Amino acid sequence: MAKILIAEDEQAINTLIKKNLTLVGHSCVCVFDGEAVFDALEENTFDLILLDIMMPKMDGFQVFEALQESIPVIFLTARSAIDDRVKGLRLGADDYIVKPFDMLELQARIETVLRRFNKADTVFVFGDVKVDIASQQVYKDGLFVDVSPQEFLLIETLVKNRNIALSRDKLLEIAWGYDFGGDTRTVDVHIHSLRKKLGWENVIKTVYKLGYRLEVANNED
Repeated sequence: MAKILIAEDEQAINTLIKKNLTLVGHSCVCVFDGEAVFDALEENTFDLILLDIMMPKMDGFQVFEALQESIPVIFLTARSAIDDRVKGLRLGADDYIVKPFDMLELQARIETVLRRFNKADTVFVFGDVKVDIASQQVYKDGLFVDVSPQEFLLIETLVKNRNIALSRDKLLEIAWGYDFGGDTRTVDVHIHSLRKKLGWENVIKTVYKLGYRLEVANNED
């Protein structure tokens, strides 16, 4: 997974981002002002920077313009004015997300940027199961597992958001699409099928009155 620098001066937001990104397997370093970004860059190599605009000492725009390394950057900011968005993107940022934001949206934006720079993982191994996102194929004990296209979309959603509880409605939204007309029982049927095919009865956990969570140790992928 990726090593991500989180530059955000609000500690609660910084901690929340780190917690959620760590759950899905990313490694994070947190800083709380603009100057500290450069201290972190001297000690680490990062795949991506999440860069708040309103920070003490140096704001995000100043930090971005002073960067000497070619690292993908996503601006995080409470500024929603169109001119701020345009300025960030014209400077060359790879994305711009306005606070408050949904963590699943942030993770999806990160995945998109990492994939653009060929830094996104495409193969995940959980015990005896291998999931190849690029080829949309699944293997168990080295043998190909026949899953439907919709089952694979559900697997991909669970894998990319592993260790995070997802409601049935959220799974429908991500894996089936916004315009899907079915009900949440569809999710239950597909989860039952995947548990049986992959032996994931104890890996896909039922979250009481909510939905499901793919529970794995981060060091397994």
